Amino acid sequence: LERSDALTALLRRLHESRARLLAIHEPLPEALRGLVRAGPLDDAGWTLLVPSGAAAAKLRQLLPELEAALQRQGWPALPIRIRVQAR
Repeated sequence: LERSDALTALLRRLHESRARLLAIHEPLPEALRGLVRAGPLDDAGWTLLVPSGAAAAKLRQLLPELEAALQRQGWPALPIRIRVQAR
């Protein structure tokens, strides 16, 4: 992987996406913690994946808290997208 710039960048984004998920773990309600998965991270934003529309709706209500938690921990501000994706 280290020989390929594209794969190295992809791996870095994957690690950053997972680290961001850990950063928002605390403000998430306990019922949502096991449902939210880290999705793609790109220059346009970060995606969170959930298994249902109800979970997505609740997560959208929490976006200001999640964005604040990320900023408190030093993450650059990026829009958070929420997508429903069945497991």
